[in-house]
Amino acid sequence: VQLQASGGGLVQAGGSLRLSCAASGSIISINDMGWYRQAPGKQRELAAAITSCGSTIYGDSVKGRFTISRDNAKNTVSLQMNSLKPEDTANYYCNAVVVVKSTFGPIDVTYWGKGTQVTVSS
Repeated sequence: VQLQASGGGLVQAGGSLRLSCAASGSIISINDMGWYRQAPGKQRELAAAITSCGSTIYGDSVKGRFTISRDNAKNTVSLQMNSLKPEDTANYYCNAVVVVKSTFGPIDVTYWGKGTQVTVSS
């Protein structure tokens, strides 16, 4: 299973960016999907996550500005980021809990995509 993220870049404060992530491979189904971010010298933190039923959770610092969505038919998750601030600058990582086949039957495996850089200038 691979997660391919896209959409990062450089934007001025107050601007918007949209991140997208597509999962591919031997997938039975996908449970939670999400976006995490990591700024230099800081721990990785949750930006937003969404369940297969569409329930969402957001990090406190992005509430009201970011919106996460997913397309279960296409195995994709997106993050619409509005009103961006310099403190949103980070490497953003796509995450998915994927149900895959195993010798023991279907199991949940957590996958991470390569980060996509978001830089917000002041």
